[in-house]
Amino acid sequence: MLQVQFIRDNKEEVIKQLQVRNVAASIIEEVISLDEERRALQAQLDNTLAESNKLSKEIGGYFKSGDVEKANELKAQTGTLKETSKTLSEQLNEKSDALTNLLYKIPNIPHPSVPAGNSEDDNEEVLKEGEVPKLAGDALPHWELAKKYDIIDFDLGAKITGAGFPVYKGKGARLQRALIAYFLDKNTAAGYTEYQVPHLVNEASGYGTGQLPDKEGQMYHIGADDLYLIPTAEVPVTNIFRDEIVSENDLPICITGYTPCFRREAGSYGAHVRGLNRLHQFDKVEIVRVEHPDNSYKALDGMVAHIQGILRELKLPYRILRLCGGDLGFTSALTFDFEVYSTAQERWLEISSVSNFETYQANRLKLRFKDENGKSVLAHTLNGSSLALPRVLAGILENYQTPEGIKIPEVLVPYTGFDMIS
Repeated sequence: MLQVQFIRDNKEEVIKQLQVRNVAASIIEEVISLDEERRALQAQLDNTLAESNKLSKEIGGYFKSGDVEKANELKAQTGTLKETSKTLSEQLNEKSDALTNLLYKIPNIPHPSVPAGNSEDDNEEVLKEGEVPKLAGDALPHWELAKKYDIIDFDLGAKITGAGFPVYKGKGARLQRALIAYFLDKNTAAGYTEYQVPHLVNEASGYGTGQLPDKEGQMYHIGADDLYLIPTAEVPVTNIFRDEIVSENDLPICITGYTPCFRREAGSYGAHVRGLNRLHQFDKVEIVRVEHPDNSYKALDGMVAHIQGILRELKLPYRILRLCGGDLGFTSALTFDFEVYSTAQERWLEISSVSNFETYQANRLKLRFKDENGKSVLAHTLNGSSLALPRVLAGILENYQTPEGIKIPEVLVPYTGFDMIS
């Protein structure tokens, strides 16, 4: 969430940068107007309370001096002032709530390097690496391979739950587990501490990282307990630090965690959402960092390089995109998407987003650290998928298929215990 004072101090720049996201200037004008009204009410309330306190002190003096009539007159005035202050306090709370709710609707300010644009078609390709394998003419997409080798059962998942909830079987389940262990090992070796976190979060956690109110319709809600199934480990992991003042000496704080993820994304039809391309439940390993503001963009570059290293070891062709303003996540200042090339589908599949949120989440979370002068400073938060499993698995199945079966990437063989699915 943006800070009101920052908006007031940098109004024109905020408006200019939000135009990259296609956000109208009127919402910033509304924020400033609401804040002016809130400040005016606060000043009235402060003056009223000060006058009431002053009269209360005078009342005691008049009683002591025996001037009961004057004391009672002032008591009547303080009664009126208390009613006024009560009304002003209610109006102030309403105005403050309206201002907060409006701030929740404003996305993060994009980094200056974010290109303007309206959709994913306007994203900027910054790197492409890896050799696209040449497959035989009868090469199959992963959903057909899954059926052929009996490793993923989409129909069984639909029977048990519904579309978008696959069942992994045999070597398919083992490959899933191998990828999770491999990703976690790579992350912990890079200095990330592994956490196991809840798969359900409360409303405050959803607001803390920006899933609420922006993505409320995409989250599974358990009404009886007012809890939400997590859409990503980012939510519980980052909320570890909600309402915390961390030590500057502890920065950076680096955490990784594996969780299932649950998303009520609107479904559509066609090959681009078939099989593992879009699911309502999937596994993902996440990396999260809490950083000093001076170091966060260097840390972002490091996260990008870390994920590149994993994809190089898996020997999957991939590319990196810098997201444009129209495709940038609500809370992000800068995001790089990783996409793996699916040779059988002849299309790119998103497998990771790596983002710097700067102070946007930290302001919601009240996540701060004390600087060398003892001043509380908002930290920067970052996160990235390292990695999301479904489309990585799809890429492996499709790109590693041979007439004899599906080869397992060499780096995964110690985790799977086999080198071929046949």
